[in-house]
Amino acid sequence: MSEHRRKPPQTPPPPGGGRAAARRGGQQPTPPPGGRRAAGGPPPDPSGMPPGDPTQAATPSGPAGGEPYQGRAAARRAAQGGHGRRRAGGGPAGPGGPTGPGGPTRIGPQGPDGGGRGRGGRRPGKKRFIDYPRYGKVGWRHWMPSWRQVTAVCVGFFGTLIGVVGISYAMVAVPDVNLAAKAQNNVYYWEDGSQMIATGGEVNRQIIGIDAIPKAMQNAVVSAENKTFWTDRGVDPMGITRAIYNMARGGATQGGSTITQQYVKNTRLSQQQTFTRKFKELFISIKVGATMKKTDIMAGYLNTSYFGRGAYGIQAAARTYYGVDAIKLNPSQCAVLAALLKGPTYYDPAGATDIDPTATAASNTANSKSRWGWILDKEVQDGWMTASQRAQYTKYPMPLPPKKNAQMAGQIGYLVDLAKSYVINNNILTSDQLAQGGYQIYTTFQKPKVDALEAAIKKVQKANIKPGGTHVVNGEDMDKFVQFGGASLNPKDGAIEAIYGGTDATQHFTNNADETGAQVGSTFKPFVMAAALTDGVRDPNLGPVQGPETRTKVSPDSHFSAKNNLLIKDYTGKPWIGQDQHGQPFQWHQANDDGESKGDVTLRVALDDSLNAPFVQLGQDVGTDKVHDEAVAAGLVPNSVNGLEDYKNSVTYSIGTSSPSAIRMADAYSTIDNHGQQNDPYSVISVKHNGEVQWKHQVKTKMAFQSDVADTITGMLQDVVKKGTGIPAQLPDGRQAAGKTGTTDDNKSAWFDGYTPQLVTTVVMFRRDDQTHTDKAGKAIQNPFLKMYGTGGAAKIHGNSFPAQIWKDYMSTVLQGQPQLTFQPPSGDIGKVYWAVPSPTPKPTFTTPTPTTTTPTPSMTSPTATPPGGKPGKGHQTPPPTPTDTSTGMCFPWDPTCNTSSPTTTPTDTGTPTTTATPTGPGGPGHKGG
Repeated sequence: MSEHRRKPPQTPPPPGGGRAAARRGGQQPTPPPGGRRAAGGPPPDPSGMPPGDPTQAATPSGPAGGEPYQGRAAARRAAQGGHGRRRAGGGPAGPGGPTGPGGPTRIGPQGPDGGGRGRGGRRPGKKRFIDYPRYGKVGWRHWMPSWRQVTAVCVGFFGTLIGVVGISYAMVAVPDVNLAAKAQNNVYYWEDGSQMIATGGEVNRQIIGIDAIPKAMQNAVVSAENKTFWTDRGVDPMGITRAIYNMARGGATQGGSTITQQYVKNTRLSQQQTFTRKFKELFISIKVGATMKKTDIMAGYLNTSYFGRGAYGIQAAARTYYGVDAIKLNPSQCAVLAALLKGPTYYDPAGATDIDPTATAASNTANSKSRWGWILDKEVQDGWMTASQRAQYTKYPMPLPPKKNAQMAGQIGYLVDLAKSYVINNNILTSDQLAQGGYQIYTTFQKPKVDALEAAIKKVQKANIKPGGTHVVNGEDMDKFVQFGGASLNPKDGAIEAIYGGTDATQHFTNNADETGAQVGSTFKPFVMAAALTDGVRDPNLGPVQGPETRTKVSPDSHFSAKNNLLIKDYTGKPWIGQDQHGQPFQWHQANDDGESKGDVTLRVALDDSLNAPFVQLGQDVGTDKVHDEAVAAGLVPNSVNGLEDYKNSVTYSIGTSSPSAIRMADAYSTIDNHGQQNDPYSVISVKHNGEVQWKHQVKTKMAFQSDVADTITGMLQDVVKKGTGIPAQLPDGRQAAGKTGTTDDNKSAWFDGYTPQLVTTVVMFRRDDQTHTDKAGKAIQNPFLKMYGTGGAAKIHGNSFPAQIWKDYMSTVLQGQPQLTFQPPSGDIGKVYWAVPSPTPKPTFTTPTPTTTTPTPSMTSPTATPPGGKPGKGHQTPPPTPTDTSTGMCFPWDPTCNTSSPTTTPTDTGTPTTTATPTGPGGPGHKGG
């Protein structure tokens, strides 16, 4: 046994002291240095001998001449400076008592004999009701609550929670379907604050009982929405938790997943996606599930659900979509209506392009048919229908077309739809919130300008467009299906002040101010200039193989060839090569409008006269990808239908093969007007709910390109109006104006985009039959654009004809009495003079490569791939010439290593195509210019 474990020798206990006294006496404790002695005890002898017994030797357990060993605890207390629980020291000696000489004592409240109990030699502090931070604890223990405190807090928290839940459950009431039927109006206001229209109000809803709802409809919604409806408790805790969690972290909201929860949501007049509303709905759903019959919940759900077209409830939906009462619906029709509950915007076969341009009739019909079939199959799986019954419904029951709303006639319907689309697409309000009503929507539309734009278009229509056989070409009525669209914006902030969507929103459902598919033609050329002035042309001597790409910004006085049927070359000077629909390579010859041919012209002249060949070549020298970037920076938005992204690598991209909307074209021209500062177009200033502002538009300006670039382009567009193709758009009294004409291939659309310092307006004209057509298989046929040769009695429709006339009439009217502001000129010349054609006299140039003679191996590889599905612009393609004896220096012109400028190479740009074929390369139909 180790020394420190060995017990000291036992001594006889003093008389009357007992074993404990003997043990204490034998231990002979000595207080640690600096410790306090117990009251009444004599100080210890330094020799370790107990008082009154000088002959007592040290015990074997202590060091010679030292104090006896007192164990680990005493050693630890000594090391801690005497703050341990027990302290050595003798009390007054009683005969053989436990507090006799050398006996241990406890520090505590001092009694007559010095005995007592304490902690660390300190008096206890005043007791507190809640001992936290904990008294008498040091370090981390001072802040660590005791298990009693933790238990008390937990019990209190859960008790409070149970109390809140109980009170909340007791306070909520089950929904009243009749109250839900009292939806409010949404009121739309003009920009000046006057009321435009109040829509909503008396909701198209009729409450019916469960007996009037066919069982097939109940089965359809159960299979589609909530398979366990008849057996569950009505609440999906996980669904509620997900919804609350998503809202708490600012994510997307989601509705209740059970029919009961959706019923509760439908009957809530407030549709705001807030934590408070979700919290209330949770308790309402719990109470509904516990107190209402399932049949009543089902009836309430189907009576409050929105089915689209303003129809609330199954009875209104049955009348709206099939013209029958709900009880007469068959299972196939019920499946179609059940599909609408997933979202009528995307499942109504009539389409909802006023809310989302992608929600076309064809797309929605496909969505509805797919879900209709899926619901019927699910009913078989769930046991609500037999396979033989399902086999009776193989033909899709197409709903009736929508009815007209006289209140939305004229331009009002287009304006309301544009505002609705804006608040929904920008996540200001949901479609459910709008349907519930009670909102005041303040728009940017100015009634005098809307009326003036409509009047200008109707004036031209009345005087020139006369369907019925007045203007017939080859047996075709050229005035039939003629349409116009327009948009007018404030260049300073992007506010849409007026639009023209078509003849009547209740008769013509496509908003022509929005995307129609009409290509923009030469109105796209300013963005080519923006790229040339901002990014510059590439050095033909430094291609991707020889070294890093270098660019030089060019000025509007740069020279290009305006030859008709010009052979287009890539930026290295070699013929541009494309591929036709059969994968065969071809060269591209670009035609000018009406075959006009000129020689060396500056870009200013090319823009004035709307010559195509110079801008197609400029696009190749700069790179159509850079042209695309500048167009997007100016405000155009690529999507799956307008071709901005798909055709950006095509040879004719620079002359407007894409089809952005009139609104977006006006916005892009606003960027030029606003010195290169871009603002997204907007149609809503603010949204209020019951008078309280919920959202307000904030202008967010971005710099698209330098102000000198924008102001230089404005100067060029001023010349277009002064002395170019835009002369018909000149405004009275010498008011400054800038603009550009646009006419597309086969005369299928014509544009005029123009502006003054305070207003930008775009006008588009085209022919298209918007009626739905189907082929023999029942597949919808996309309505093609029709040619306008002979329309309005004109041999050809240009951008400077009817569109420019409309623009002039409208702008003259709305700017009458307004100050005649002037455009800001650029601070100086921008860029260098670039010669894309041989200079007649020695001039600074950086485009002429050093001629070299090479003899490459013939190759059929095209250096420029054609994007699938594209079509080249107006011009013609020729197959590459057949190579001759290579010993004479001939080579394939589509060979990227061949230098076609070699003196031994036969020129291919003769101006006369060897063959002419219908182009099927990139970019969609091209354009001839103004």
